[in-house]
Amino acid sequence: MATEPACPMKAPTPDLPPKPGSRQEKVSFLGYLKLFRRDILSAQPARLYHAWMAEFRTPFFRSYLCNDPQLVDLVLKRRPMDFPKSDRIREGLKPLLRESVFITNGATWERQRRIIDPAFESGRLREVFPAMWDASVAACARLQAVADGRPVEIEAETSHLAADVIFRTLFSIPIENEAAAAVFKTFRAHESARPLVNIGALLPLPAWFPRFHSRRTKATAQTIRGLIEQLTTARAAQIAAGTAPDGLATKIMTTADPETGQVFSKAEMVDQVAIFFLAGHETSASALGWALYLLALYPDWQDKVADEALEAFDPEKIYFSTLSKLPVTRAVFRETMRLYPPVPMFVREARCPETFRDRELPKGAQVIISPWHLHRHERIWDDPDAFQPDRFDTPNGRAGLRSAYIPFSAGARVCPGSAFAMAEGTLLLAMLVRAFKLERVVGADPVPAAHLTVRAKDGIWLRLTPRNPPLEQDKVER
Repeated sequence: MATEPACPMKAPTPDLPPKPGSRQEKVSFLGYLKLFRRDILSAQPARLYHAWMAEFRTPFFRSYLCNDPQLVDLVLKRRPMDFPKSDRIREGLKPLLRESVFITNGATWERQRRIIDPAFESGRLREVFPAMWDASVAACARLQAVADGRPVEIEAETSHLAADVIFRTLFSIPIENEAAAAVFKTFRAHESARPLVNIGALLPLPAWFPRFHSRRTKATAQTIRGLIEQLTTARAAQIAAGTAPDGLATKIMTTADPETGQVFSKAEMVDQVAIFFLAGHETSASALGWALYLLALYPDWQDKVADEALEAFDPEKIYFSTLSKLPVTRAVFRETMRLYPPVPMFVREARCPETFRDRELPKGAQVIISPWHLHRHERIWDDPDAFQPDRFDTPNGRAGLRSAYIPFSAGARVCPGSAFAMAEGTLLLAMLVRAFKLERVVGADPVPAAHLTVRAKDGIWLRLTPRNPPLEQDKVER
């Protein structure tokens, strides 16, 4: 849990939201590593916001960051199997995720996606919408207690809300459930204990060489996996008895691979639930927290979202089609993920030698696609650092949306829950802004920092006051 800042931080400029600084152009490898462990974003040089491609050399491997939309398209869409997920990223995530779809490659990944993708087909959004609604109503009720104008660390609240959505849609239980609450609490401890970079990510170690993780990292990962296994075992028993709720976990656990006819084993399902929680909870919490802050920073846009939500939500009956009545809110959420993409960088590995922009890449080179830099690229976007939710109605914005907007990745490895996340973010943002007026805490504007996801260094502090009476859970169509 973040603590309220004791001293003022530098406020954003009147026209631009906060952005981390950049490092000096040349630093030693050890100096870069120190900066990188502190924050991925401020460890990068400013030229990456203008360059089409940049090369980084270490004593053990080479990395190439690609901002050229044609190269991004090549790596993510046209030849994704030639650029698998880098094992260097797997090293820090292995204790919790084991063999989850987020870090596997090849035939294993293909089989996992064949089983997982049907659960996130667009038609199933209607089925999980009531669970999202219940979580948002519960969050508004929970926040009433602190909506008295005092500073509230909003990232803690969005983390709670995003976790509640995950448990309700996966296992049909609220976060108040004992096991769900324990997973959430332990996951926060795991996040603070888990470094993104460890020795296995930096050195070319053989597969048999032991990887070193802190005792706390291993202990929290083991606890989380044990709790998820309890939930998975209970759901398997309900499936066998014919009493299982029709949630996402049920769908995934009963879907057979169309090529082999096999379903996930219990251990495999634990791996997948771990990444659903990590990706679905952590990234959604990040995006929602930044969206709320941006609306506090730009009250005119906040008023537009509040007015739209007040008109869209019928207090007597809520339907899934309500989401189509929130175009302004959706644009705000989309622009938030342009400025603050939840996952700032994707790391791939070249399976064979390549030539990018007349530069030779050796086999095994790390190919980095950075949504953070691509989304703010000075040669792609007009006013790249500005918050302009209506930019996507302009020719420049539409062009950028097609070629340089990848908050959920793209191509074969696009996030299977991208439509889920957009629906969730739009609904939760509209519900919270309908219920509360948001104000900045002057002198405590957030400083973006990134490890696995883009969060605020000292939290996001806002003042909440009631705007409209809360809505009720039992008004949604089920």
